[in-house]
Amino acid sequence: MASRLRLLPCPPVTTPLWLNAQYGVFNIRRPFSTTLPQASGSTAFKVFREVPPLRTYRRSLLLSNRTVGLVPTMGALHDGHLSLVRMAAAENTDVIVTIYVNPTQFGVNEDLSSYPRTWDTDVAQLNALSRELEKEGKGKLSAVFAPTTPVMYPTLPPTSEIDGKGSFVTITPLAEKLEGASRPVFFRGVATVCMKLFNIVQPERVYFGQKDVQQTVVIRRMVKDFHLPMDVRIGSTRREEDGLALSSRNVYLGARRRAVSVVLSKALRAAEKQWKTGKVSRGDILWPANDIVNKMMQEQDELPASKRARFEVDYISLADPDSLEELEDVDPETGAILSGAIKMLRVEEPQAGEDCGLGGGTGTVRLIDNIILRPQDYAVDKP
Repeated sequence: MASRLRLLPCPPVTTPLWLNAQYGVFNIRRPFSTTLPQASGSTAFKVFREVPPLRTYRRSLLLSNRTVGLVPTMGALHDGHLSLVRMAAAENTDVIVTIYVNPTQFGVNEDLSSYPRTWDTDVAQLNALSRELEKEGKGKLSAVFAPTTPVMYPTLPPTSEIDGKGSFVTITPLAEKLEGASRPVFFRGVATVCMKLFNIVQPERVYFGQKDVQQTVVIRRMVKDFHLPMDVRIGSTRREEDGLALSSRNVYLGARRRAVSVVLSKALRAAEKQWKTGKVSRGDILWPANDIVNKMMQEQDELPASKRARFEVDYISLADPDSLEELEDVDPETGAILSGAIKMLRVEEPQAGEDCGLGGGTGTVRLIDNIILRPQDYAVDKP
């Protein structure tokens, strides 16, 4: 009985001709704006563009005693996203994936317009995964919610100005640290769009990747402070063989910057090793990380412009897992979050035929990564 209180009945809606009569499923007969991706062929799951039909469908799942895991994404899917869908399918009867590039988490001068939008590829990957889950007999990928911006922000056009007007959710001071210090509207946008998605879908569980570790801390705090009836589940970071964390932005790197980009993961691994050998002070843990990035910066500076890939370090952080306050000493009983961010600068003097990545290497690429220093790993390698 208690579970039935989690969703309110939807008001009656008139179902347009372009919607499936039962659930309002997307059909390509409706004319869309250029910002709305078209469905390509049949899908193994329902695709929703509007809120009312999705809520009707969600209510049908609730009344059938089915559970929903929500995986919010901005598309450009990779194995990290798919691992979260698999995780959600193992813990719920139904999985809903959202695909929406949220403008309010991009600053005025950030890469919203060039952010990769790969709808056809995303749908193909989700179709393949849906068939895989069906064979395994786990929970299924039931629906994708891919709204337009007017659907997500129905009253005022979204704004990216720091003092912009609108209905926003702010989680401070967490959102002002680390990424938030360099991207002041980022977590305001993340918290706002997630609150909207949580209210629309009403999932039992929501799934995020550890790579965006500050985001997971912000979302956990939001769920706790606003008494949202859902569990926040975190999936481990997926990496390339050389350690680079998977990210939708990696497509911008190209060969030259890609080879250097592993400096961040190498630096964090070196710092983690200090923790595992019994070090707890900030200086003892972080000095190997700083040493690695400084040496790589010097190496790149000494190369000719046609061969180097220069980068800037935004931060290397050692922070409390809950407050994100910087630590001078790590408590072995609680551990810490070790994280960093770098900006790969534009490709200098690109050569004919060189792989410079999506966008031709003309813009900077921001990369983030982190490692959790867990209490159980403390001093495991200590003599």
